[in-house]
Amino acid sequence: MIRWLLPLLLPAAASAALRAGAAVTDITPVEWPVRLIGNFGVTVAPTAHDPLHVRALVLEDGGPPVVIAVIDSCYVKRDVLDEAKQLASTRTGIPASRMLISATHTHSAPPSGAADRRSLEGRYVTRLIEQTAAAIANAHARLAPAAIAYIVRPVPEELFNRRWFMREGSIETNPLGGRADKVKMNPAAGSPDLLHPAGTVDPGFSVVSVQNQEGRPIAVLANYSLHYVGGVPPNQVSADYFGEYARQTASRLAPNDPSFVAILSNGTSGDVNNINFQHPRPRSEPFHRIQSVAFRLAAHTAAMVSTSSHRHSASIQMAETDLELRYRKPTAEQLRFARAAIAEPDAATLPRLAKDYAERAVRLSEGPDTALLKLQALRIGGFAITAIPCETFTEIGLAIKDLSPVKPVFTIELANGHYGYLPTPRHYELGGYETWLGTNVLEPEAAPKITNAVLALLRQVQFNRASAPGRRVQ
Repeated sequence: MIRWLLPLLLPAAASAALRAGAAVTDITPVEWPVRLIGNFGVTVAPTAHDPLHVRALVLEDGGPPVVIAVIDSCYVKRDVLDEAKQLASTRTGIPASRMLISATHTHSAPPSGAADRRSLEGRYVTRLIEQTAAAIANAHARLAPAAIAYIVRPVPEELFNRRWFMREGSIETNPLGGRADKVKMNPAAGSPDLLHPAGTVDPGFSVVSVQNQEGRPIAVLANYSLHYVGGVPPNQVSADYFGEYARQTASRLAPNDPSFVAILSNGTSGDVNNINFQHPRPRSEPFHRIQSVAFRLAAHTAAMVSTSSHRHSASIQMAETDLELRYRKPTAEQLRFARAAIAEPDAATLPRLAKDYAERAVRLSEGPDTALLKLQALRIGGFAITAIPCETFTEIGLAIKDLSPVKPVFTIELANGHYGYLPTPRHYELGGYETWLGTNVLEPEAAPKITNAVLALLRQVQFNRASAPGRRVQ
């Protein structure tokens, strides 16, 4: 059962005085045009509607600091984030194992994984790594005595599960021509074929508020399980509602303080978006929904922070582990279909998106057998944060909240890498876009294995430093 909590007073026992620092760096492209990822087909942007940033928060309780950084990007692969962590560690002395870095999941940002660093996209990756390290180093340099509060309240109005059971015969064949899906992702809003959603939502909007000793806001770190909002023209770079939230929150909490940093991290939102399927809204102008959702969350943030008591001490524990999972591989039948689809000159004779998914299937067949996922748990006083490197279904985040030995807790998805969607085994059997081979790349039992590993990490960090078991706790 999920319980919505009043403002939490963090326990002072076994805690040292808290210090905090926050900083932001710009990662908007400086070379144009740029290719955008997050949608099918090639989309090119010659300009940015609004800037992209890296926002970093560093916390310290007398031991090694911890870092939470969020990048305005659709996703960032583990090797790129590992490089950024190592560079930041060299500059600050903070161990890389004390750094949690995630992506927001805006669908209007450049790729972040080009192998050739001499290309335009490769130079952007180099810039992203440099600016991520700079944000962390700048936040570390600003460490000063601080106070902290954690607040959570339900904000369900903007959340809709996007996977739907449909009337028989209304779901098209999946791209690799296999079994028929039982659910559909993003069906037409208001369609008479809609039956009922296949999943749920997590309305919990979590806010970590950090202030200096005089009560001046330093930063907020928020978490909301909403995939992204969209409504961005296809030829513009944008940070989506994550960036707009940062701007609107700053204007409410610290309008004359450019050093204040507002951060919105993505929760477990792999199957949740902002489309009201049962009661469609009128078509809106570009960026209207982004501004509307950000306005609502910023208003909640200001109200939550204004009524919260902040503590000047909070013990910090962090643990991480590498979990090895199997990559999915196409069956012999799927591989034959994929190779035939690639060779077929007339795409109109194939299922929708067949060529794209055929290429993905072949890459998986030729790629490594296993993936190494970095999972993390961080306890700050009386609350906890977990990190999963996937587009994680909401039911997984709710299970972690319910089963965690440290409560309250929230999960940041797309953290420390990207390994596709993470559906539960039940959803895997239902099919749909998020389970297609190539969108979903990990073994069908990945979700329970990841959940169990995260809960084990939470059991480690629930203890104070002197008695914490497990060599991975730092």
